[in-house]
Amino acid sequence: MVSARDADDRPQAAVPEEKPKSPDTEKHDPLTETEGLDLVGILSSVEETAYVWDLRTGRLDWESNATEILDVADLSKISTGAAYHALIAPEHLNVRLEVFSRSVGADRERGVPYRIQYRLRPGGLRSGKEVRLEDQGRWWPGADGHPQRARGVVRIVDDHYLEQQRRLVRNDLDELTGQLNRMRLTEALGAVLSRTEREKRSCAFLMISVNNLAVINETFGLEVGDEVIAEVGRRIRARLRGGDVIGRYSANKFGIVLMNCGAGAVATAAERFINAVRDTTIKTSAAQLSATVSLGGVIIPDQANSVHDAVNFALRTLDIAKSKRFDCFVLYEPSPSGESARLRNKTIAESVVNALDENRMRLVLQPMVSTKTGKAEVYEALLRMVRHDGSLVAAGEFVPIAEQLGLARLIDRRTLELTVDLLKQHPELILSVNVSGLTCSDKEWLTTLRRVTAGDPGVLSRMIVEITETVALHELDQSVNFVNTLKELGCRVAIDDFGAGYTSFKNLKLLNVDMVKIDGAFVKNVANDTSDQIFVKTMIELARTFGMETVAEWVGDERSAKYLTDAGITYMQGYYYGMPFDSSDYVKAA
Repeated sequence: MVSARDADDRPQAAVPEEKPKSPDTEKHDPLTETEGLDLVGILSSVEETAYVWDLRTGRLDWESNATEILDVADLSKISTGAAYHALIAPEHLNVRLEVFSRSVGADRERGVPYRIQYRLRPGGLRSGKEVRLEDQGRWWPGADGHPQRARGVVRIVDDHYLEQQRRLVRNDLDELTGQLNRMRLTEALGAVLSRTEREKRSCAFLMISVNNLAVINETFGLEVGDEVIAEVGRRIRARLRGGDVIGRYSANKFGIVLMNCGAGAVATAAERFINAVRDTTIKTSAAQLSATVSLGGVIIPDQANSVHDAVNFALRTLDIAKSKRFDCFVLYEPSPSGESARLRNKTIAESVVNALDENRMRLVLQPMVSTKTGKAEVYEALLRMVRHDGSLVAAGEFVPIAEQLGLARLIDRRTLELTVDLLKQHPELILSVNVSGLTCSDKEWLTTLRRVTAGDPGVLSRMIVEITETVALHELDQSVNFVNTLKELGCRVAIDDFGAGYTSFKNLKLLNVDMVKIDGAFVKNVANDTSDQIFVKTMIELARTFGMETVAEWVGDERSAKYLTDAGITYMQGYYYGMPFDSSDYVKAA
């Protein structure tokens, strides 16, 4: 145990008499090797200095900048452990002494790490001068287990240093829970994946969700919900083994990396986490509350050999667990058909991104023929992706997947740029262009529209923007604002696939669009199906009531065209009037 002995100028720790060393110890002993201050291993700077302390003799050797850093007159004032301790504030002295009082299980090769803070009074305990220090290093024990040698770094703890530490914490940790943030969690997962592949070991990645958080937030407020999230994180962390990693992935989800863990062990760990949350209530500022968690997991690298796959598979199994019941765990099970679909979707996404980067998107045009003039007065601009061999991929083959993967906005912006370029090349051309549901809330798309048209009314007035009926109904207020903005700019707006969502008279009036495109499912058999005839005729009369033009999609034969013309349709579009053709082949009609 450390004691205060100043008379012989030794460090304040009881050290036994040195024993003769064995040949093996003489051969290699970190305590006896010649050790200069350059071996401290950390470069000094204007805010830190380093020391080597021989606890057997009490000698304390400092780097030459210690006088400046610690603000002492000369190094002789702090050349022994006892002399240095005499300058430490009394209330902090035991903090440093206790560091060197541990001896059980000390590693003679690696040493015992320590990191402490205390106040030092360089001019003596009665002086008013004081600095706050952080002292970090390692000490090594002798054969009897007691400390014999220490080396470390002392650095000034000022406002600048504290702000740096706070910034490091903010960069690494989630502010609410104190666990790793999402970025650091995924980085840790990536590092573990690399290690498991090298060492041929199995680990696991779990995604944990707090189930009843929405009810808690609605009943007690978001602050109480945050208290529950933080406590769940603490309870799970307390059940981790050494080396396991936990981080907050999203609002109510935690990710856990379990080291050296197979399928059996991960199920046991999941049950441990479930019980940790479920077995006792959580004390909050509002009340004692109960919480449950659901878990999804995947074995790595056996079932997932990338961070992307590990996270996606864990989220997928988490959704399955949540759909079954609360406090449930589901382990990922590879499915040949599901894996095939995943790989196909991944290939499509990569193809779309590459095509966008390499300008391999192209427009084809399909005519919309006026029933009054019999001529193509409007063309719908349809997107095609060009493969490297020159063949074209229809939008229906890649747009649905792209929308699911969040690429729709990029596609819509590229389509917009191609459409405007074509309108500028042909001043007489009128184009109708589709946008996805996401674009209705994408301010950047409207910004791009203003930029590429430069507010030119000659271009804007010849553009018709199509939004699908189902999207328009799903976010009606948002759709109304989008339509109004486009009309203020000078564009016309159409509802595509009209009839699929059974729009009410009230909603159609609120949307205030210029054109209604009747869903082709009601048009393709209109010559023979009386129910389709009644529906189409009703839609035409409804649109006419609101002063809107109408377009019949999927017109495929003469009889259908005649019925639609007699019913009062404005435009007809379909293979009967022409297949889509490359926009570069467009020629102004005579």
